[in-house]
Amino acid sequence: VVKFALSNQIDLAIIGPEAPLVAGVSDALRGSGVEVFGPSKNAAALEGSKSFAKEVMAAAGVPTAMARECSTLEDVENAIDEFGAPYVVKADGLAAGKGVIVTSDRDAALAHAKKFIDMGILVEEFLEGEEVSLFFLSDGKTVMPLSPAQDFKRAFNNDEGPNTGGMGAYSPLPWLPQGFIEEVERAVAQPTIDQLARMGEPFVGLLYCGLIVTKRGIRVIEFNARFGDPETQVVLRRLVTPLAGLLHRAATGRLADGPSAQFSSDVAITVVLASEGYPDRPAPDREITGITEDDHVNVCHASTSQVGSSLIATGGRVLSVVANAVDFATARKFAYDSIAKIQLEGSHYRTDIAAKVSN
Repeated sequence: VVKFALSNQIDLAIIGPEAPLVAGVSDALRGSGVEVFGPSKNAAALEGSKSFAKEVMAAAGVPTAMARECSTLEDVENAIDEFGAPYVVKADGLAAGKGVIVTSDRDAALAHAKKFIDMGILVEEFLEGEEVSLFFLSDGKTVMPLSPAQDFKRAFNNDEGPNTGGMGAYSPLPWLPQGFIEEVERAVAQPTIDQLARMGEPFVGLLYCGLIVTKRGIRVIEFNARFGDPETQVVLRRLVTPLAGLLHRAATGRLADGPSAQFSSDVAITVVLASEGYPDRPAPDREITGITEDDHVNVCHASTSQVGSSLIATGGRVLSVVANAVDFATARKFAYDSIAKIQLEGSHYRTDIAAKVSN
């Protein structure tokens, strides 16, 4: 990566996935003089280690769920019995969005813990409320909020089935209380960035705040160290300010020097098309046909590959259909009319994305 960046005189490297961040690709690029939007290996541990994230939040006074770190199944049993059902069991490391289970089935909670015990387990208290994803750009000192979104993590309608990497999302969130973004910046994002700086690990990149709005207030469920999929599709769909300029300002420590991010008054939704068997055992190597795009609809490819004249699905979450419009009912119609035309044997998608806000 460094060799490519230097030989092509790259001005700005943007690191998307979590794995290269946690592996330290940004450190290697910065060490070679390349400007990077993406946190260092140590700062990316905010996503790579849930226990590290808890330590940072505790030091910064950021509100989050009570949790117990567990290194044995006996520890897990004791912790889930302490908190009671529903049980929240999280793998401590990276697990492609499938490291968390929320269940009232004690045996299922323990089976999940057993699957990930080698990387460590976090057992948390269950929090009830609406979930919100809110992204912040950070240059290591200053934070800049983007627009809130809500994603749908469960595989099937009505939030049923196993957790996934995300089956759809919408933005903005008209039901959020006034001042929500400012409160998250004050109580969550800025204190977290300040704490990492105090630790000698300034966070330059995208701070993804996974939040839940409870009766007791806002709580952090998780942090990610990069743009989230599928929320990014709807947030950036509405972004009016040129993205490259914002990211370059963040990478060069100049986020406070210019205007904040501006968003269209349009709404956006995205619906993910998944392969048969996803998320447990997705069926690979099936042909996709019927993809159409227009002024209101774009298709973002994820697990697809062009093989000769055919487009082939190569993984679980295959693609997402993104639509924007003046209201949610219209955006939903655009998205679902488009995804209904796509042919992929055995595929499935949720039909309730943004349904509650379109009525």
